[in-house]
Amino acid sequence: MAAELTAHELIAQHRPTLDQALEAIRTRAYWSPHPEHPKAYGENGSLDAAAGKAAFDALLGTRLDLGQPGTDGWVGGEVSPYGIELGVSYPHADIDVLLPAMRAGQRAWRDAGPEARAMVCLEILKRISDRTHEFAHAVMHTSGQAFMMAFQAGGPHAQDRGLEAVAYAYVEQVRTPDTAEWTKPQGKRDPLALTKRFTAVPRGIGLVIGCNTFPTWNGYPGLFASLATGNAVLVKPHPRAVLPLALTVQVARQVLTEAGFDANLVALAAEGPRALGSAQAGGTPIGEGIAKTLAVRPEIRIIDYTGSTAFGDWLEANARQAQVHTEKAGVNTVIVESTDDYKGMLSNLAFSLSLYSGQMCTTPQNLLIPRDGIRTDQGPKSFDEVVADLAQAVDGLLGDDTRANALLGAIVNPDVKARLEAAAGLGEVALASREISNPDFPAAVVRTPVIVKLDGAKPDDEAAYMSECFGPVSFAVAVDSATHAVELLRRTVREKGAMTVGAYTTDEAVEREIEEACLEEAAQLSLNLTGGVYVNQTAAFSDFHGSGGNPAANSALTDGAFVANRFRVVEVRREA
Repeated sequence: MAAELTAHELIAQHRPTLDQALEAIRTRAYWSPHPEHPKAYGENGSLDAAAGKAAFDALLGTRLDLGQPGTDGWVGGEVSPYGIELGVSYPHADIDVLLPAMRAGQRAWRDAGPEARAMVCLEILKRISDRTHEFAHAVMHTSGQAFMMAFQAGGPHAQDRGLEAVAYAYVEQVRTPDTAEWTKPQGKRDPLALTKRFTAVPRGIGLVIGCNTFPTWNGYPGLFASLATGNAVLVKPHPRAVLPLALTVQVARQVLTEAGFDANLVALAAEGPRALGSAQAGGTPIGEGIAKTLAVRPEIRIIDYTGSTAFGDWLEANARQAQVHTEKAGVNTVIVESTDDYKGMLSNLAFSLSLYSGQMCTTPQNLLIPRDGIRTDQGPKSFDEVVADLAQAVDGLLGDDTRANALLGAIVNPDVKARLEAAAGLGEVALASREISNPDFPAAVVRTPVIVKLDGAKPDDEAAYMSECFGPVSFAVAVDSATHAVELLRRTVREKGAMTVGAYTTDEAVEREIEEACLEEAAQLSLNLTGGVYVNQTAAFSDFHGSGGNPAANSALTDGAFVANRFRVVEVRREA
């Protein structure tokens, strides 16, 4: 098929966007080319709300044929956390056929160079952006996110992260010039002269192992970082969240073909059930477990994974032939020592604990509060008062069921529900979880957060607060002092890892202690947030998601190091 997208057209359309992205990662200032508001879509070829919903509905019960080689069957079985059976089937791949086909197109993709690859990646992102409403429904009905969160986090924010990865990839590849003339004087003799050519060479095939809760937001950085650096990419979605990444693969294959490249540079590896008729609660098939098989294949040279610590550790130990990037479980902590905006602090924390039912890798879990209380602009507050007031703030935020459904979304899987129910038996319950009905989706499992009081001085309580309890579960942990809180924070980050740390203090000395602890233990810190920015939110082009310096992630997920090991510079020298 002849190329429909010329290099000139792609550069004319997307080079300004790349230049703005390069400036944004240099300054770390706010910037995004992808609108956050649903009403911004519907012009210049993009789908508006009605068209996006119609496009999603048209996918239900269909076969998504990607035209991949090696398709040996069809798999599916996704059931929305809102109770809808998606009924979409996907190609199941014979890996021995698909992987060689993916490698076949890498030479032309490598030779295209960093700019051409970046332009193709930006065209993929643009077409995904044009279908943001459709993707939002796909994310909503696989992750359980409420629609607005699925729209923003699964749409523009995920697209921003993909573009950010492309920008870093471009910077790292053009750091070295394409050619160089090298001359070494030899005194009275003729100088030694060489012409040198430098080529960014891909490592091989990248494997993206998707997650259930944020399939696009967590999947796009690795996908686009690998693709922009010349690698083919195999996308292995979570069995419960295939559709958003399958649509992404579909768009990428279309753009690659139109730009004159091999569509098989991006492919999907969907899982079949482990046994016919075998299903977990909720009707979702148990995956056949192909991630382990794929991870150790010699063709796989890069792995991007978000999920459990156990499998992340397995990948790091066993996928020795690959560069492995993992984002694993952590125990996120907030120290509450003092505040000059008590009401704002409670409001901010209540939102952070409630958003998407706490099913985020950045949601706070442990709230370390001095047992003797804290200083506030409303006077001293005891430990019990702080916890009771926070419980009241969460209750107030979620008191209206319509508002609660819009914030909480749905519980993504039965394991989260089980952890939530078990948490009430771990200590004194300061805020009990309650069930909320969703009139639009009666089968959705919606629960408000639980807050449990624990004592940081009791060894019996330590097992609870020193383990990740993923979901709408938080522990208010009484500590002896600010110093004790900082010590516990250090130990938690060092032993368990953390994607985020928060702190509230008006004491400069305490602030310095907390900041120093986070610098030494490599944890991202948010101080005294009382407005519309929350500890569990990160902004592309500015914030660093994951530091790579503590057990929650083995690499910083938004910087040059994240892309640098996806390629090597190979030199060819000739005598001039």
